[in-house]
Amino acid sequence: MNNIWFIAAIWMGLALVGSLISIWTGISVALIEILVGVVAGNIALGFEGGTLQIGIAGGNIDAGQLHHVLQSTEWTNFLAMLGAGVLTFLAGAEIDPHSLRANWRASVLIGVLSFAIPFGVVWFAAQFVFGWSLHQAQIAGIALSTTSVAVVYAVMIEGGLSDTAMGKMILAACFITDLGTVVALGGLFANFNVWLLAFVAVTVFVLWFMPRWTQSIITQLGATRVSEPEVKFIFFVLFFLGGLATTAKSEAVLPAYLVGLVVAGVFLRDKTLVHRMRSIAFAMFTPFYFIKAGLYVSLPALWSGLLIIGAFLLLKMLTKTVGVFPLARLHYMRPREATYTTLLMATGLTFGTISALFGLQNHIIDQTQYTLLVSTVILSAFVPTLVAQKFFQPSIETMHAWGRIYRQKIQASAFRIMSLEDVNGEEHI
Repeated sequence: MNNIWFIAAIWMGLALVGSLISIWTGISVALIEILVGVVAGNIALGFEGGTLQIGIAGGNIDAGQLHHVLQSTEWTNFLAMLGAGVLTFLAGAEIDPHSLRANWRASVLIGVLSFAIPFGVVWFAAQFVFGWSLHQAQIAGIALSTTSVAVVYAVMIEGGLSDTAMGKMILAACFITDLGTVVALGGLFANFNVWLLAFVAVTVFVLWFMPRWTQSIITQLGATRVSEPEVKFIFFVLFFLGGLATTAKSEAVLPAYLVGLVVAGVFLRDKTLVHRMRSIAFAMFTPFYFIKAGLYVSLPALWSGLLIIGAFLLLKMLTKTVGVFPLARLHYMRPREATYTTLLMATGLTFGTISALFGLQNHIIDQTQYTLLVSTVILSAFVPTLVAQKFFQPSIETMHAWGRIYRQKIQASAFRIMSLEDVNGEEHI
């Protein structure tokens, strides 16, 4: 099928089905859209002798007579990338700067260990247990150490949790984890050149002036104009930095999150702008992103590599638990909230698939290894999020209360330290 309108209708029809199932089941629409992508991407249809033939794509079916239900084209791939970028931008833009500063220690510690422990353990297991080469094992470690900001943000928005102190802390920790992924991928495999230097320099310049530019456009041109100049300006910056990032062999979603973080203060004062961009993203862009993620999963390949995929998924879950759960408890979360945080930090999608694709395109891993890694990444987006939502999701009041308790404990600790310093000073006198 080459008719662009029919292709678009199929994609949006599947997105609509995903929304209806999400409303009916109470499961996050992001997870349902991934599952819809898996199902649609593995079904092939065709007519033979006037009879409708249905089979599994890639299975023991005459491929000449059957065609994929869901086609991925250049423009759907672009919309999927845009969905990832806008979701990542919004995740950064909705983090209250004051809350981030108040909870920075918890976010940094959880984020760093959430990356470092899975990265090291999966790297070791892939190289010395599964027999992968050094660089192949490093790609596996990077791909399975990630946390999906996009999935976590979507879950937070649907549950009304993004405005809570705990929700903002978790989103910030997700960013720290994925920043570790980007640094590891860049440090181990990046091609350091003039374009990378230009990308870093321009990004720093834009980030420095972005809050002032955005506020100026809103103030002078008005935030209620039908032409939406402030939304177009933000998209322009995201597209431009994304272009520089891809030219420099980096990833477009990284500057998107950083831009979101620096304009968070502006968005905090203009919730209307946030709601408009969120509506655009969830209605048009993110369905392409999540459904396309499901297309990466091949059911025949999943079945043949089930043991390795299961081992990788178990390793990721265990190492995330070791890295996150004790720290969550240390930072005054009850077992239920600590488990919820651990499960969300165990999700993976955007940077996991990006890392695996980087390895495939640069001939570091082969197609089979790519399928194993991507299948594990997609399952890690679905399984822990579903368990977290169904069995461990805390109430909004509890997530707000954690912020108050955490600040009180930190202030009390600081007061005790100051008191000890005063006592020691008096003893010296």
